[in-house]
Amino acid sequence: MTSVLIVEDEILVAMDLERILEDAGHRVAAIAADQKEAMSAGPEVDLAFVDINLRDGATGPDIARDLAERFGVRIVYVTANPAQIGEPAANALGCIRKPFNEAAILAAVASASTDQQDAMEHEDIIRL
Repeated sequence: MTSVLIVEDEILVAMDLERILEDAGHRVAAIAADQKEAMSAGPEVDLAFVDINLRDGATGPDIARDLAERFGVRIVYVTANPAQIGEPAANALGCIRKPFNEAAILAAVASASTDQQDAMEHEDIIRL
């Protein structure tokens, strides 16, 4: 079972991600709407789905890099604006464009949990 952090300030989007992940048997450790909340959950998670524009601004790319560097968390960006990512986090697996679908989310989790990048070959996942 993969422990997941959802970094998303739109509660309906976060709840949709949470439902998809929990229905598939994964544990959602936390939902974070800003950098402070994300960093406090970092030590508990294997994978983070990170939006770019959050409650505290366009901090998603910085949060992703911090989670990867400090805690070794694998990152999947979930955003309507992939161009805003800039330099991806060292552990970034890819980007899923909003609106997302369940299959893309589950393919990203499979890739993170098996260490196999070929699971990221889903049509809705942008490789970074």
